Amino acid sequence: MPKMKLKDIISPFYVWQRSFEKPYTNNKPIDERPGAPSYRGFHVNDIEKCVGCGTCETICMNNAIDMVPVENLTAQVGDSGLRPRFDYGRCCWCALCVDICTTSSLRMSNEYAWVTDNPDDFRFTPGVDEKPWDDHPLGYRRDPDYSLLKLERPAMTMLSAEEGLNSFDEVVHGFTPEQAIVEASRCVECNICVATCPAHMNIPGYIKTIREQDFEQGLRLLYETNPFSSTCGRICTHRCEDDCVISHLGKPLAIRWLKRYITDQIPAEKYQQILQHKITENGKKVAIVGAGPGGLSAAYFLRLKGYQVSVYESAEKAGGMLRYGVPTYRLPDDALDKDIDYILSLGVSIHYQTTVGKEIDFQVLYDENDAVFFSTGLNVPSGLRIKGEDHPRVLSGLQVLCDVASQRDPGVGKKVAVIGGGNVAMDAARVCRRIGAEVTILYRRRIEDMPADPEEIEEAQAEKCKFVTQAIPGLIEKAKSLKQVVIQWGEAEMVADDNGGRPRPVLQEDKMHTDSYDCIISAIGQAGNYSFLPEDIKQQLVSQRGKFTVSNHQQTSNTKVFIGGDIANKTADAISAIADGQNAAIGIDEVLSLGMGTK
Repeated sequence: MPKMKLKDIISPFYVWQRSFEKPYTNNKPIDERPGAPSYRGFHVNDIEKCVGCGTCETICMNNAIDMVPVENLTAQVGDSGLRPRFDYGRCCWCALCVDICTTSSLRMSNEYAWVTDNPDDFRFTPGVDEKPWDDHPLGYRRDPDYSLLKLERPAMTMLSAEEGLNSFDEVVHGFTPEQAIVEASRCVECNICVATCPAHMNIPGYIKTIREQDFEQGLRLLYETNPFSSTCGRICTHRCEDDCVISHLGKPLAIRWLKRYITDQIPAEKYQQILQHKITENGKKVAIVGAGPGGLSAAYFLRLKGYQVSVYESAEKAGGMLRYGVPTYRLPDDALDKDIDYILSLGVSIHYQTTVGKEIDFQVLYDENDAVFFSTGLNVPSGLRIKGEDHPRVLSGLQVLCDVASQRDPGVGKKVAVIGGGNVAMDAARVCRRIGAEVTILYRRRIEDMPADPEEIEEAQAEKCKFVTQAIPGLIEKAKSLKQVVIQWGEAEMVADDNGGRPRPVLQEDKMHTDSYDCIISAIGQAGNYSFLPEDIKQQLVSQRGKFTVSNHQQTSNTKVFIGGDIANKTADAISAIADGQNAAIGIDEVLSLGMGTK
């Protein structure tokens, strides 16, 4: 045992000298002891930046965060309308909520003192409940160079532009199994995309099945709301991705390609075994005009409800514009047939090459069925509205695409001008490139104004389609050769809109050009053909600017007639037509089985 020193014995007595000293008190301990610049103090949230995705609530290990509605803040596209409420009786100030925030709206001040005698005060919604630290510049923030989220997509294999031009083979190969799992793991399951999707598909649900490698369950979830899942996995306009919360910091989730991945894992012959739809006949009949996505979607959901469904289609095959307007390098026939064949397997009958108004009267369908739904699409090309457009070398984009889909020579020649900036224009241009033509695209506005999907524009550029923007067609004339046509066009100046709309092109008459082509393809829009409707029924239907006015469940003022698809909605895309078909099935069922009207 070590020997004790004298100092060790008397040192405790030195403490007693403190008792004779004057006490010292800090009157303002908080003011004189501020938190460090990056201290994790009380939370601050920019509610205008926040979209209510709920990732903060999910990651909180202490259940200290609840997503709650906020007065005067309503849900809208891309925003749940909810905001995080914190319970400081549970919070441990770990800051994971700040690190995971998808919009970087959430941060922490360096304020750490809060005195109140009301315990309920410590449950508050930052950004809504005003606090003294709301404007404090200091405190903890997520490092901009670090994220708990995966912000980049795996790069899918695609045919190069040169390879793509050599055939009509599918350009996009899709995800590999490894890539699909990585991409699916980026989903934070916020459900905001579900509200954006016109068909309200269970997107987080089916993406989760990829992570779990349960493709059969994934297929079942897909076909709860979308009978064209194989198709939409390739050509959907994927508006859900525009509102993916990951896009605030990085690349949005590849929702469309993940949908495709699931359907690609399951062969068509296994669909019936997996989906196992059992139908109980209800004895009622519905006629559908048009075998496009809207008509067949309605047929699918009506058949599941037990209705006898007969579809009348003027073409040789079903699919509408999906088959005759979308080239096979974007949507192969076997992917489309996978969806259509399953719909037919449920007992839906299609009368092909049967034009309503010619082979059969609409009135007959109306009289012999309990309800009629039509979704005939926009199949009449819009005119250029310029002199000479009736020249035989002026072709419609729709007809060119239909000829190619039907394996007919569209007769476009070797030098082609395409007028337009939408998907039909891009598809027509890219099809012409594949059959060996040089293509110039004339568009009256700028590239950023084009309504075509961005990837369509990028791929057309990669395939060496020449883009001439701010070009307004003025006149079409005969050429010296009967195999050619002359177009006169002028350069446009973009002029700001006084009402805040997009800039409008104004022709500069002193900057005119004249060019010759083997053909000019017009692709500036389409309209509907309603000549099959009897006059008395047509007068009962309300329309505005070429679109029929319908209820939320697609019902018209004639309670027996329902309309959907491009002729009744503003977006004019496949997924909206599919959603219309589902809505129509709900409306028809309400009327026929429950004796209700629709609102």
